[in-house]
Amino acid sequence: MVFDIYVKKIMHLCRISNMTIITTWSRMKDMSRAKETPPGLKISDFEDKSLLIVDDDDPLRIRLARAMEKKGFQVKDAKTVENAIKLVRSSPPKFALVDLRLEDGSGLDVVQEINKINKDSRIVMLTGYGNLPTAVAAVKAGAIDYMAKPVDADDVESALLAGPDSKAEPPQNPMSADRVKWEHIHRVFELCNRNVSETARRLKMHRRTLQRILSKRSPR
Repeated sequence: MVFDIYVKKIMHLCRISNMTIITTWSRMKDMSRAKETPPGLKISDFEDKSLLIVDDDDPLRIRLARAMEKKGFQVKDAKTVENAIKLVRSSPPKFALVDLRLEDGSGLDVVQEINKINKDSRIVMLTGYGNLPTAVAAVKAGAIDYMAKPVDADDVESALLAGPDSKAEPPQNPMSADRVKWEHIHRVFELCNRNVSETARRLKMHRRTLQRILSKRSPR
């Protein structure tokens, strides 16, 4: 009703034809629909909507599970390689989000098990730190994409539903260069059993410089 009144005012002021108004209005609505429709596939395009989330970070796993359920996925989750493989063997998922490093092993074992049972599965590898060799290993194991934390449900959905000939949409809020550096330093620190001297040696950094970085909060 409000739009019709607006159209009549335009017609009166500009003295243009009804056909021009209708055509313009139709084009505006078509453009609006196009913007509202996300690229790639939709979960409704799949008969099997099962999603397995494997991550030993409890808050992240629970948050993503709830968010993905709201998006239409049928979610199961696990925090260990052992439990994940049991779920895979009992009910192979169509979709999977698997963390690389788990408390009892590597997420690559889960990816390989899923791919062995269901080669049509769509698996995204997730980790706290991204690097090329790990990404290559994930793809070789059967993953279709590789994502570095932090991620949100929209990022995950885009990656899982990316068309076969298209790439997933880039994240809206990717990690800054400072955050990537911070993640790398903390990863090496954990791998060195939180030994500052050993971490500084491996990173070729001065010990005091490393201590300052470790004492700061993570950048955005």
